[in-house]
Amino acid sequence: MIPGMNKKQMKQMERQMKKMGMKMEELEGVRQVELIIDNPGVSLMNVMGQETYQVEGKAREVELEYEIEIPDEDIEMVANTAGVSPDEAREALEECKGDLAEAIMKLNQ
Repeated sequence: MIPGMNKKQMKQMERQMKKMGMKMEELEGVRQVELIIDNPGVSLMNVMGQETYQVEGKAREVELEYEIEIPDEDIEMVANTAGVSPDEAREALEECKGDLAEAIMKLNQ
């Protein structure tokens, strides 16, 4: 929602956008966005102090490398449940990105 606009104004704007074939949808629960867009076209719109960026271009996926911390309790639980050594349990947990159930299933195969 754009600050300073009441519901009636928002509905009018939505109707005008619909006439122009535009659709805007607010996504809930988004906390962070990381995109790589080569040679982007970027526009900035400032409406009553609220900045909105429009980025045009082709997005590409990038695999982000990150290291997860696996608690000793998780290693111990996986090792005991799967009947393997703590080193094997740690390796399985790292491969499964810390997912306990997936690591146990992998070790039991």
